Amino acid sequence: MNVLLISTYELGRQPFGLASPAAWLKRAGARVSCADLSRQPLPEAAVRQADLVAFYLPMHTATRLAVRVLPQVRELNPRAHLCFYGLYAPVNEAYLRRLGAETILGGEFEAGLVSTVERLRERGSSAQREPTVLLARQSFIVPDRTGLPPLAKYAHLNHADGNPRIVGATEASRGCKHLCRHCPIVPVYHGVFRIVQREVVLEDIRQQATAGAEHITFGDPDFFNGIGHAIELARAFHREFPKLTYDVTIKIEHLLRHAEHLSTLRETGCLLVTSAAESVDDRVLGKLAKGHTFADFAAVVNLCRETGLTLAPTFVAFTPWTTLEGYCELLGRLAELELIEQIAPIQLGIRLLIPAGSRLLELEEIRAILQPFDEAALVYPWANQDPRVDELAEEVLEVALDGEKRKLSRRQIFGEVWKRARQAVGGHAPPLPEASDRVARAAIPYLTEPWYC
Repeated sequence: MNVLLISTYELGRQPFGLASPAAWLKRAGARVSCADLSRQPLPEAAVRQADLVAFYLPMHTATRLAVRVLPQVRELNPRAHLCFYGLYAPVNEAYLRRLGAETILGGEFEAGLVSTVERLRERGSSAQREPTVLLARQSFIVPDRTGLPPLAKYAHLNHADGNPRIVGATEASRGCKHLCRHCPIVPVYHGVFRIVQREVVLEDIRQQATAGAEHITFGDPDFFNGIGHAIELARAFHREFPKLTYDVTIKIEHLLRHAEHLSTLRETGCLLVTSAAESVDDRVLGKLAKGHTFADFAAVVNLCRETGLTLAPTFVAFTPWTTLEGYCELLGRLAELELIEQIAPIQLGIRLLIPAGSRLLELEEIRAILQPFDEAALVYPWANQDPRVDELAEEVLEVALDGEKRKLSRRQIFGEVWKRARQAVGGHAPPLPEASDRVARAAIPYLTEPWYC
């Protein structure tokens, strides 16, 4: 049985979502090829030879790119069994099946992929019998990263010492305990999270360190979902790899609740903590069911500074509740908190996505403004009641992308966004406040591929 696993995009990381199932499928006797189309062309020979082609869909961007390449795959090999797996597969099941998908797997998909291969080995057994969403606990095995592009081809860490570091990536857990309304994890996991056994995570890091990794990204939706698992893993990581650094993603709520462990993160090599702040407006945070307030966010900013951790907040800057004045307030508060250099410019232009199954559909005020579901875009389109806000959103995104392309500093890009936002409300843009000496002297590490959707 020839299996081709395809990833189209995973935030500039070597995809765990290919390496992990590759190991499971090889153990089951399949001949597995992997293709990461974010770093290499579609391998036409492997497509032609495949009995099963499985696309990994961890996010919105990856799904749209997979749909775009699907016709080429079908033309090269119309007989192959077509599977889509990952977070965005089950919530878009109807659309993907109309495109030819025969198997859809979400949640803990490794066992489902093995079952699919076993089913296809039985003549005439092509109809899916696996659950679309699998949440059973799994005993993970060490990912097989052979056949993937080398780590040097992926995103790097720009470090304080000026030397870019090669980045590896792994997962210590999946799913999430929380039910944030806008989060795409919730329609699949519904508050469930699953850990990857510690020794499997460490062995995966070992093989990446051997391959040249100098920094590790933990791709967990929230590293502190299982605080005991996370802290013991961080300590074991540092004992074995004292020269490696790492970054994690943790909710504002958890950073506050487990503030005593921020020093543990720093002492074990953590440089960067990504956290979905989303908004500085408590009303919007309540609509999104984020579980924190602006005051909580400001407290976390100070805690991270005191600990020596770099906080990288992410935002959904444009929502149905955003006003021009509210957007200016967002920029003003970020400047007051001296976060300009810590925020990837693209975050200033992120617009709320409402995918299929979103908990935002619980809100009558949201349902009232939605257009019919756009399957090709994978979202419910919506418009702000003030057209000027949508116009500003497009303008900010253009400024951010152009600034990144021209290699402008984050402060320069922020300054241009600041000016455009003030102009949109018909006012004069005052100068940006200067950063304090402490912040101005701080070296901000960041990953070279900051997309987050």
